[in-house]
Amino acid sequence: MTEKLLFTGKTHISGGRNGSARSSDGTIDIKLPQPHPAAENLFGIAWSACYIGAIEFAASQRKIALPAGPEVDAEIDLNVDNGSFFLRARLNVSLPGIDRDVAEELIEAAHGICPYSKATHGNIDVQTRLV
Repeated sequence: MTEKLLFTGKTHISGGRNGSARSSDGTIDIKLPQPHPAAENLFGIAWSACYIGAIEFAASQRKIALPAGPEVDAEIDLNVDNGSFFLRARLNVSLPGIDRDVAEELIEAAHGICPYSKATHGNIDVQTRLV
């Protein structure tokens, strides 16, 4: 299989009291004054958006029609232990109108599709829950 570039996200971030972040396409333009948990919030948003796409892709592969759009509430914890920082994550997934067993199959399959899930696999503690 030949690799194909699908998208490149381009952002500019500045730190400090007047910190900010913006994307080159203008869809993101936010202030990031310190201290601010922006990295965890932005990571949760990015991962959730990717994960929803992966759920939809998994459903289409299985020819399952999703009666409503999937929703994800992400919680990204920044922790410290003996001066070493690490993350934990919880993805609370809603798939209304889908049988519970089928929904569980889709959210598990999404972890094998979503690049964020692949990148974090084995690196951080992740709990996924169907709500």
